[in-house]
Amino acid sequence: MSRSQLLEFDFADSPNKKVMVPHLTTALSGPLLELEKQVLEAMPRIEHWFRSEWLQHAAPFYGSVDLRNSGFKLAPVDTNLFPGGFNNLNPDFLPLCVQAAMTAVEKICPQTQRLLLVPENHTRNRFYLQNVAALRTILEHAGLEVRIGTLDAAAAQTVEIENGPPLKFEPLRRVGNHVLVDDFDSCVVLLNNDLSAGIPDMLRDLDQAVIPPLHAGWAVRRKSNHFSAYNRVADKFAALVGVDPWLINPYFATCGQINFHERKGEECLAGFIDEMLQDIRKKYAEYDIKEAPFVIVKADAGTYGMGIMSVKDASEVRNLNRKQRNKMSVIKEGQHVTEVIIQEGVHTFETINDAVAEPVVYLIDHFVVGGFYRVHTTRGVDENLNAPGMHFEPLAFETVCTLPDRRAAPRSTPNRFYAYGVIARLAMLAAAMELEDTAEVLDEETQDARVAQS
Repeated sequence: MSRSQLLEFDFADSPNKKVMVPHLTTALSGPLLELEKQVLEAMPRIEHWFRSEWLQHAAPFYGSVDLRNSGFKLAPVDTNLFPGGFNNLNPDFLPLCVQAAMTAVEKICPQTQRLLLVPENHTRNRFYLQNVAALRTILEHAGLEVRIGTLDAAAAQTVEIENGPPLKFEPLRRVGNHVLVDDFDSCVVLLNNDLSAGIPDMLRDLDQAVIPPLHAGWAVRRKSNHFSAYNRVADKFAALVGVDPWLINPYFATCGQINFHERKGEECLAGFIDEMLQDIRKKYAEYDIKEAPFVIVKADAGTYGMGIMSVKDASEVRNLNRKQRNKMSVIKEGQHVTEVIIQEGVHTFETINDAVAEPVVYLIDHFVVGGFYRVHTTRGVDENLNAPGMHFEPLAFETVCTLPDRRAAPRSTPNRFYAYGVIARLAMLAAAMELEDTAEVLDEETQDARVAQS
């Protein structure tokens, strides 16, 4: 499959909506088309399987999944448990978000009428502020009284928002085992803060339900734990549908004790890269794929597109200049990188208006509620798009991505989005299993802290 077979979108007005509806204009061939056919044929088994799995595993409150569609592989490359782009979703699907939020809240605290939302501290980022406003709207329509509490007292302020009521950020205070703003007490504390800087004492050992749980934050969470869980999910799903799990699952490995400034761990990293590239080449040969393989090296903890590089040869990590080492050394909140994940790179062969794009799918509980395209005009098909210069294009679903048309071609819009929704739900299921696997990590830390204080 050559680079000329990019998936491109042609935007045309929908007769019934003001939004723009994307249409695929390039036919697919090869393994991905076969995968999509098998997913459509297995839809009843897939949905039954998901129902069974969700009875065994509690879905995270919400999440977003970054997908890459190479035309021969469709796989998740990142799963965020503190999604910050609700403002980019198609407003036509607000009812989906509200219904899913109602279901999620009922599972956690069915009697609650109040919810305390704790966002990130960067209140000057207007796009993030719009996300907070959109999230507040969803929760209020779900029948909740919502207040916004900030961990940073200096960030307490009222901020005007376009096309909506202002956001009032109030300082959090702790009373016993509850956190409040003013005299507002709630059953549920919803974090939209990924805790990259660590878990504040104010949030530890609360009697309130804290969602997502504290160990979902980057102070504890590791991408490698997530993809270990995803390995198990992908293998089960592939056996169910009858496909090669590699078509939906990127290879990965981890390398600890890294210090990019001091050039420690370079040989470990280069060895893993070389081995993974060889494994990818074997798969490419099996499927007669002509593209050049690559891997992504990124911090095992953290987000915001920091601490990431694309590599096509192991020698590249041995020859990093000072600027490149500095870029890889520090992530959000100034945290130093000591562990990295080496992940098989998945090309993105989708474009919008000649710009490279990748779909991001949003979920609340285990329900897909929308998504958008991350678009970058200066990045290539084998580069990370979560970087300065990106922008977003809302996905205007003709139908929700749980309603495929089994009479239509696999490449039709509802069927393509159904495939996206299936892979995103697999990643969310892996996140549920990941949180189960790592819950004891925070419990052990808490116990150790109590022993130290006694």
